[in-house]
Amino acid sequence: MKKLDRYILRQFLSTFFFSIVLLTVISTVIDLSERTDDFARSGLSTRQIIEQYYFGFVPYIMAMLFPLFVFISVIMFTSKMANRTEFVAILASGVSLRRILRPYLLGGVLLAGILWWGYLDLIPRANDIRATFDLKYLRTGPMAQGPSNSYYMRVDSFSYCGIRYYDTVSKNGGGFFMETIRGNRISYNLRADNIMWDTAKKDWRLTGVVERKVDSMGERVAYYPEVHRRFSFRPADLRRDDFMQARLTSPELRRMIELEQLRGSETVKDLTMEYAKRTSTPVSVIILTLIGAILACRKIRGGSGMHLAWGIVICSVFILADRFSTIFSTKGDLNPYIAAWIPNIIFTLVTGWLYRQSPK
Repeated sequence: MKKLDRYILRQFLSTFFFSIVLLTVISTVIDLSERTDDFARSGLSTRQIIEQYYFGFVPYIMAMLFPLFVFISVIMFTSKMANRTEFVAILASGVSLRRILRPYLLGGVLLAGILWWGYLDLIPRANDIRATFDLKYLRTGPMAQGPSNSYYMRVDSFSYCGIRYYDTVSKNGGGFFMETIRGNRISYNLRADNIMWDTAKKDWRLTGVVERKVDSMGERVAYYPEVHRRFSFRPADLRRDDFMQARLTSPELRRMIELEQLRGSETVKDLTMEYAKRTSTPVSVIILTLIGAILACRKIRGGSGMHLAWGIVICSVFILADRFSTIFSTKGDLNPYIAAWIPNIIFTLVTGWLYRQSPK
């Protein structure tokens, strides 16, 4: 790594981390001022609020603003270098624009890797902390006690089951039934008054069970006060709330997508879109880094203000493209993976056009 690379990379990373930390502090203060009354009603101590809420809120807000502030940071420090005519001297010495962009690309890949690693495990766990606190202390109504839903799902290739009522907090449900279909006939039927997750045995405890088996010998009926069964679903698979997608780690999210596809659930697109964005968003960090560098390395009338104005316009267009593609996927027939990558594809072409137009 040459002196030029170290200089630009140092400017890049220091500006970014300063910006993201400063904005995170401001966002935390604003959030604290808005939720002061809620925190007071919760009766928790300052330490409990920090551990049970802000340990989740801070990674969440940093991840949400990460691509935006990579872009703004690049524009800010590059524009300052351009105003000091540093790039004029660098280009005049025979260094090409492609060579100048190398440390930007390296820094973008580094930050994209950090964001990708965060999406794998850290950010979902932070979202789980924030969501648990929100549902327990900040929300009112039925969601405050945990959502209660009815479920109907496919257990395996031949079996289907349903729960007429299930509480995600107590992990207790009522009106459970399961049927196995062979050909055009029901070969097995099980009904239970209640179903509850047994945390000690890691299986489901059924009470008031009526079991029917139908075969060539006829129909056999048996009653059991209590039985324990293992099914392909666990309590985490029955958890439905506004934070369900964000609070699952990437392996858990992949497993949930497979399970929901087996069930034929309507939430498959939303889950797949979330999974696709966890890959496409880090790549957008690299693209926005290159766009910011190419835009701001030219000294123009208006200086940093004009560079920043163009950056805001590009960010706005990027966000609009992302939102439109997401809506077309979740509400229409567009493949979620294609929808997640459409903004990246468009702005990759924009990056190539800007590069060709820039002085070499």
